[in-house]
Amino acid sequence: MAVISVRFNPYEEKVLKKLETYYDEDRSKLLKKSMIEMYENLVDRKEIETFEIKEKNKKAHFYSAEEILKNI
Repeated sequence: MAVISVRFNPYEEKVLKKLETYYDEDRSKLLKKSMIEMYENLVDRKEIETFEIKEKNKKAHFYSAEEILKNI
């Protein structure tokens, strides 16, 4: 497992302490969760971009609830 040193300015340190208290998590876990959340946002943005390209090219298709239930 890698060990990374991170420097915080006083404001960032204060924010991190508040998050530690609020979520009752240690700093390492909070940073990991934040990193994963940012990665999920990146993946979501890429998926949205792909959809928007399909939509622009008229290749996107929406299914009604009835169509979805019929195929279950």
